[in-house]
Amino acid sequence: MKVGIVGLPNVGKSTVFNSLTRAGAEAQNYPFTTIDPNLGVAAVPDGRLEALGQVMRSKRVVLATVDFVDIAGLVRGASRGEGLGNQFLGNIRECDAVAHVVRCFEDENVVHVHGGVDPVGDVETINTELLLADLSSVERRLERVGRAAKSGDAKLKAEAAELERLVRHLSDGAPARTYQPSEALAEVLSTLITAKPTLYVANVDEESVAEGNRYSAEVEKVAAREGAESVRLSAKLEAEVAELPEEEAREYLAMLGVESTGFEGFIRAAYRLLGLITFFSASEKESRAWTVRKGSTARRAAGRIHSDMERGFIAAEVSDWEDLVAAGSWARAREEAKARLEGRDYVVADGDTMLVRFNV
Repeated sequence: MKVGIVGLPNVGKSTVFNSLTRAGAEAQNYPFTTIDPNLGVAAVPDGRLEALGQVMRSKRVVLATVDFVDIAGLVRGASRGEGLGNQFLGNIRECDAVAHVVRCFEDENVVHVHGGVDPVGDVETINTELLLADLSSVERRLERVGRAAKSGDAKLKAEAAELERLVRHLSDGAPARTYQPSEALAEVLSTLITAKPTLYVANVDEESVAEGNRYSAEVEKVAAREGAESVRLSAKLEAEVAELPEEEAREYLAMLGVESTGFEGFIRAAYRLLGLITFFSASEKESRAWTVRKGSTARRAAGRIHSDMERGFIAAEVSDWEDLVAAGSWARAREEAKARLEGRDYVVADGDTMLVRFNV
């Protein structure tokens, strides 16, 4: 999973990126600190895996990971190339999902490119530029297909007609993800920025993490109207917590009335957004978390571990992670009928732990 972090300059994108990945990207109080996209990988905290690793006495415990791309701040006119907009928009197209960071805090020491805190206006600025970029892309394709359709090809005529409908949809200010395409146009839609699942990140001050504030409430309303996900966090707090030992971090969060870091909420929201679940492999050698699409079969999931397992799949021994932890071993889980054999078409559930039998 690759998530692109976008937003206006100076809203806290690079600080969020650093707290998630500890990559050390430059974060300063002026626009365009980030020019080239910063790339980082964040491990996904999962207490279920830690518990499995302990009962299995695993030599290694390997968390799932998410790739993050810190994309430079977009400005008005980005779709026309303002502020190196074309380059930045191209970076977004390469991502699976978009995390839109919105400034929801007041601080006279941090410059706002438009002069004041205005979450709804900021969201509209970014979304307008993304829509204009997509509209330009679709119009160019329509022009090419329209010319070719003059030959009388029925398939090209049908595509041109649907592209015209998509142009009207985008022109009305609706993102591509709310358009229902025909199968023929699905591939075209997948290349559009506004077709990507979007997570709004309300970046609040430390005092507003637990309850939020009027600015974050506005962002949540925008997300609800679009059917998008939203999460509230404090980039400043996340950066501070990332530098603390685990025990001190928990105590600090508890003092602020927060149960977990914003990153954990961010990851849960991103998984829901992309329709992802986690399954585990667990043994004395290694316990590891794997990410797959919801609805994946056991055979497809086995391929995430190794392509040979998918190719030579015979069966999978499956136990819910809680049952396996309670049993304390695979042998005891079998004795207690808490482990079962499943075939290639079994649909993997979130939290399943699997031992794959295969032959190549």
